[in-house]
Amino acid sequence: MKKIIQNSFLYVVIFCVTYFIYVYPFEILNELLFNEIPNRRISFYYTIIISVLIIFYFRSFESLKLLRFFVYEGMGIGFISFWVVTFFYILSLFLPSSSFILGIITLFFITLFIIISLYFGSKVYLKEINISSNKIKVKKSFIFISDVHLGSNNERHLFKIISKIKEKKYDFVLIGGDLIDSSNFNLQALNEFKQLECPIYFVTGNHEYYIKNSSEFIQTLHNFNIQHISNSNKLFDDINLIGVDDNLSKESQTEIIYKKINDDNFNLLLIHKPSVWVNIKEKIDLMLSGHTHNGQIFPFNLFVRLQFKFKYGLYNFKNNFLYVSSGSGPWGPKLRLGTRNEVILFNLNKK
Repeated sequence: MKKIIQNSFLYVVIFCVTYFIYVYPFEILNELLFNEIPNRRISFYYTIIISVLIIFYFRSFESLKLLRFFVYEGMGIGFISFWVVTFFYILSLFLPSSSFILGIITLFFITLFIIISLYFGSKVYLKEINISSNKIKVKKSFIFISDVHLGSNNERHLFKIISKIKEKKYDFVLIGGDLIDSSNFNLQALNEFKQLECPIYFVTGNHEYYIKNSSEFIQTLHNFNIQHISNSNKLFDDINLIGVDDNLSKESQTEIIYKKINDDNFNLLLIHKPSVWVNIKEKIDLMLSGHTHNGQIFPFNLFVRLQFKFKYGLYNFKNNFLYVSSGSGPWGPKLRLGTRNEVILFNLNKK
């Protein structure tokens, strides 16, 4: 009975979100431009059909390209359209100007924000962060990437990331999960990582477990010079690298981390979600996470904070640090508004 109630609630939520993202913006635009009152029956039918397509897509392991494009790009464009049309529709209630003119202005801003979002969704930026510690005797530099989302993003996006990485000098590369989110992605493209000619370490994110034959995929990563550090640690020089996978409860993750901590070394934790930071911040010198995408599309980043206290950037607790990446690629729609795809170079310096 409980499962039936949960599923029913989920379907209601999907229906409501589908309406406001995929249908409602067209209703308001139609009303502003042509002064036509929305036909609720037709809107209801459209919402039902689109909801069924969305549920089918997310419950199927098959990544049909046309359906994926409709679901993901529609999601991004619809979200941008939703808040733009809502703003101008409310404005139309107070302004004496023609609703047609407001409709044209609304359409202009939707188009403008979509173009800006497409631009930033395709760009990859390099960021550099310096951290000093008395546990570091010899300077080390490394690259951190997360949430590449190959599948949602194509091989060209991976080439851009690798190209950015090759611009700098570093000792190793860390991948913080969600490397791939589709079974249909051509794994041979991961051969690009072999160009880096340095140790590459990886932990899983949530999306690795959504794809078909996920365990087989994870096992093949070593073929591409990528080492999976699954709930274990690796000591080299002054650094104790701890890697924790995403398919565990926060309590289990915390327990593993405490077992792997070495007080004499610089404890560097690689874990997909930032939630565990509150449990381990006293002991970890630097924790690296992703997952949040910093909301990806404004103003959604304002809501991300409701679930994740640490949503983006560098946080300092008594000279112990957490860095939450906005991701090296967008998830779903290839759009970013108010956020960036990033590759981060960390320099660990002697204090």
